[in-house]
Amino acid sequence: MTLSNSNAALDQRCINAIRFLSVDMVQKADSGHPGLPLGAAPMAYVLWSRFLKHNPKNPKWNDRDRFVLSAGHGSALLYSLLHLTGYDLPLQEIERFRQWDSKAPGHPERGLTPGVEITTGPLGQGFANAVGFAIAERHLAMSFNRPGFDVIDHRTFVIMSDGDMMEGVAAEAASLAGHLRLGKLICLYDENHVTLSAGTDMAFTENCGERFDAYGWHVQEVANGNDLSALDAALRAACDEADRPSLIRVRTHLGYGSPHKQDSFEAHGSPLGADEVRLTKQNLGWPTEPTFLVPQDVASHMREAIARGCKLEEEWSRELERYEEKYAELAESLQQAWRGELPDGWDSDIPEFQADAKGEATRVSAGKVMNAIAPKLPALIGGSADLNPSTFTALKGLGDFEPESAPPGHQTNGAWSYAGRNIWFGVREHAMGAVVNGLAAHGGALPFGATFLIFSDYMRPPIRLASIMQLHVVFVFTHDSVALGEDGPTHQPVEQLASLRAIPGLTVIRPADANETAEAWRVAVAAENRPVALALSRQKAPTLDRSRYAPAEGLRRGAYVLADAPNGKTDAVLIASGSEVNLIVEAQKKLEERGIHARAVSMPSWELFEAQPKTYRDEIFPRDVPARLAVEAGATQGWSRYVGDRGDVLGLDHFGASAPGEVTLREFGFSVENVCKRVEALL
Repeated sequence: MTLSNSNAALDQRCINAIRFLSVDMVQKADSGHPGLPLGAAPMAYVLWSRFLKHNPKNPKWNDRDRFVLSAGHGSALLYSLLHLTGYDLPLQEIERFRQWDSKAPGHPERGLTPGVEITTGPLGQGFANAVGFAIAERHLAMSFNRPGFDVIDHRTFVIMSDGDMMEGVAAEAASLAGHLRLGKLICLYDENHVTLSAGTDMAFTENCGERFDAYGWHVQEVANGNDLSALDAALRAACDEADRPSLIRVRTHLGYGSPHKQDSFEAHGSPLGADEVRLTKQNLGWPTEPTFLVPQDVASHMREAIARGCKLEEEWSRELERYEEKYAELAESLQQAWRGELPDGWDSDIPEFQADAKGEATRVSAGKVMNAIAPKLPALIGGSADLNPSTFTALKGLGDFEPESAPPGHQTNGAWSYAGRNIWFGVREHAMGAVVNGLAAHGGALPFGATFLIFSDYMRPPIRLASIMQLHVVFVFTHDSVALGEDGPTHQPVEQLASLRAIPGLTVIRPADANETAEAWRVAVAAENRPVALALSRQKAPTLDRSRYAPAEGLRRGAYVLADAPNGKTDAVLIASGSEVNLIVEAQKKLEERGIHARAVSMPSWELFEAQPKTYRDEIFPRDVPARLAVEAGATQGWSRYVGDRGDVLGLDHFGASAPGEVTLREFGFSVENVCKRVEALL
């Protein structure tokens, strides 16, 4: 599209309206980041007015383009765009920017502000989320589109900053996106050479264009971020590039137009100040009063997005109706995925594991469960950080998510396709966590990502963000304790369970045996609006005889009585999670021989337990039985809430050691005899 001279003045007024709505927001709040909106408004305007496929009256239209402001500190820019184009974000809300209960919070929050696709602010995360959006679009398109029916056909656009570009998670995600040839991913890089504390020349002088070219991206450069014709041409070329994701380097000026603060870090994270706002408006030919000015011609032009978006969605809806007529079963499956509904009988093939004293590692049981549900649960998609042989998370026979043509120098085995449901993340835990969040936020997918529990530390930011956004994601963590053995303390998780349990809104489940693992996956799949973390063992765990012990479905309540004291009198309560449950089962028998009547409680999930009525919780942990011992091969932090002041915890408040798993457990006191001694000491 070429610009006509007759529209040039109006274009500039729209850009300045975006700029100064943003500046006025920050100034009134006396808090925020005015620099990015002043510099990036032209690129945002060109994108939103000429390229972005969206409908302000229906922010959840399934085939809309996704827009990610990875530089979430510039949230005022996004709120200005949403307000001007007609989303349900009235002026009163943006006038209350960063205030209590405003729909214009300090950083964009998914689910709070209509039109915000993803919660951003921690730099690099939004960019990596966008890779997840692009993967979701390609997977759904390849799975559901049919000749003549492109019912899934949209792009993902990103605005990222110098700070995003520096973060390691962005590097991991960019490398993955280049390998996967995600041609519908387009990133506008707001290259203003300034960060929060200084110019980028102090720490960041690499050639980002050459880096992304090496990743396999299509790279362009716009030398002047105010050149609308150049921005238009670059975006058009990016949209025409089908085989590579696109990076457009746009040279901008932080705080553009500010006489004293342009190109200075002082414009990054603080209001310009009343005098500088006035001078900046005068410098760019904008009225100094009133504040929050939206001229009528600007409002009319920007809100053309409503009619345009409604027309696009109507056309798409008619195509979808024709698709539903011709491919009724396929269409219903697509709609079900979009609604996040589970197919009837999705869990009917989950095996029931027979009692086995030798048992198997819960990671192995989980792999069997995943492969039992995957054929009937088409939304399930994901992978591991190069650890499938160890995490057992490969979905057998369901293909690999890869470009249909092999990258240069590689051979395809014919099983590669964007319809494949196994994503090869490579050794990229940081990116994996953010990408699965993007998949979930896009819709139509139930994503999982797998690695060792120790490496959940690499993924903490996306896990936390998944909880903030209430995304339905399954994080699969194996090798859950010092019992993994010879790899030693660098790979043996100690504090990770406590750390994950501290994240609000995250359900952590550590199943005891194969049947609890099956129930854990039932809970994880059925969870709504919350992420779930599964902690699974490398070491074998005996499969309990459920004719002697309570059914494994007790896991759904977080804690349940596996076996009560034989005579109904309870002297002590033994509590454990994971593979340590078998330890308390054996200790219960030994204590009974010594005349001590103990209750054995399996407690796989604190969060599920806390959701139960108080009457149930008191039933599991009777108040008149203060002698309680919790056993878990991890940090003891938090267990005091369940064992009370007169109880005890057998755990690990130190790092592990390199030795066979059974040796490390024994040497650290995880034995039947030590459990019995600890209980006797309590009594």
